[in-house]
Amino acid sequence: MAITLTDRAAEHVRQHLQKRGGGLGLRLGVKRTGCSGLAYVVNYADEVAADDAVFETGGIKVVVDRDSLEFIDGTEVDYVREGLNEAFSFRNPNAAGECGCGESFNV
Repeated sequence: MAITLTDRAAEHVRQHLQKRGGGLGLRLGVKRTGCSGLAYVVNYADEVAADDAVFETGGIKVVVDRDSLEFIDGTEVDYVREGLNEAFSFRNPNAAGECGCGESFNV
């Protein structure tokens, strides 16, 4: 089981943690929503709960709750810029499909 960050994503998180003044790393999860059923939830990780899985990639800790892990195990997180837009991008081997806007996925 693993969640990985590309070098660009790791650098983006590192810069934002420095600006923020601290934090353990990135918290990644899913919630039930959207037209395809599941959406990614991305936030700072300030603590690790007993039921969290922790991965380290590119010098950044990625914290995932066990309930979300079954849906995103093996995911690679990238940070992409297209024109004026920038956002995290997810390569999830478990996703069977995504909605047209890319905001949600199903397994």
